[in-house]
Amino acid sequence: MDAMDHAPMDHAPSATPRALATEAVHAGREDLAALGVHAPPLDLSTTYPSYDARAEAARIDEFAATGARLEGPPVYARLDNPTVARFEEALARLEGTEAAVAFASGMAALTAVLLARASQGLRHVVAVRPLYGCSDHLLDAGLLGTEVTWTDPAGVADAIRPDTGLVMVESPANPTLAEVDIRAVAHSCGSVPLLVDNTFATPVLQRPAGLGARVVLHSATKYLGGHGDVMGGVVACDEEFARELRRVRFATGGVLHPLAGYLLLRGLSTLPVRVRAASATAAELVRRLAGDPRIARVHYPAIGGAMVAFEVYGEPHEVIAGVRLITPAVSLGSVDTLIQHPASISHRIVHEGDRRAAGVSDRLLRMSVGLEDVEDLWRDLTQALSARSAVPAAATARPVAVPSPAER
Repeated sequence: MDAMDHAPMDHAPSATPRALATEAVHAGREDLAALGVHAPPLDLSTTYPSYDARAEAARIDEFAATGARLEGPPVYARLDNPTVARFEEALARLEGTEAAVAFASGMAALTAVLLARASQGLRHVVAVRPLYGCSDHLLDAGLLGTEVTWTDPAGVADAIRPDTGLVMVESPANPTLAEVDIRAVAHSCGSVPLLVDNTFATPVLQRPAGLGARVVLHSATKYLGGHGDVMGGVVACDEEFARELRRVRFATGGVLHPLAGYLLLRGLSTLPVRVRAASATAAELVRRLAGDPRIARVHYPAIGGAMVAFEVYGEPHEVIAGVRLITPAVSLGSVDTLIQHPASISHRIVHEGDRRAAGVSDRLLRMSVGLEDVEDLWRDLTQALSARSAVPAAATARPVAVPSPAER
């Protein structure tokens, strides 16, 4: 077990610290035995009856003023949902934050964060590339009235202005798996909140809040759900910022469906097992790819994980077309292995020059390693790599591109 296994949880109901694997199973479920049930209840209500309209009015006024979670039934599903609240509580415990607020997708979650900051007149964002392609586009296109300054980690402090509302990084980054020193960037932010997209690492591998980040973003569609059958997003943060996000969520309607909340809570229970098993397989595939003359470069983060990126000498589209066991599809974090060509799909929306400058080359492939046997995956991958792959005569085994401490 690694050190993270027995790191104390800020909001565990017991005074005794519990292992991450234990929290993943029990967080958000502690009251079930007292309720006389074993599985969490699924509340599909869109409205909640009340015969006391004056009391409801007072509760709605309080929520509008503070964004605090309501005591008792939530009046209407856009304010809250008991099933979703269980998932939020569990994710906050795993990330070590005071609260979490769930949304219909990862992009809805990021949108809410940006709107919350913009509502206070803080429309400027400092960001480090690469980011997920749609996150990059949302910032760069100014669709929400925001303005972005792109910089490297060393330039964050100099890029901050009086109207800067947020600094955003993704580590490991999509799709190059580049890492940043989160603690150092948080220090550079001063009083400006740092948002870390923790989708690739999950709280199993790192907890950015403990390194100085105020906001932790997840596309819950990925590892938190873990089975490719649920879409959602979630922001882990302090309660003060959570109250702002709840107000934005109520006003904009980007709510997570209760069934999605139920599935995400279930996904958390196996998150540590899935991430560690897939990470072990990924590390072995990285070792083999690094020694393969058909591969120009392998990208794998120092933190580890189940994501692998590699650049081929041959035609990347032939590799995508040649897999049979591996699924050629976008997204990641499922129990099955997925592979995709970022320049064609996930990062196609990013301007070509910016994409390449961020290290997203036209020969880069991104693979999300699942839970299949490593030998079966390697057999499928090597056969796909052999599909009309051009190998330079002088090609030799390439080292794994793990970022240096300065780059991280």
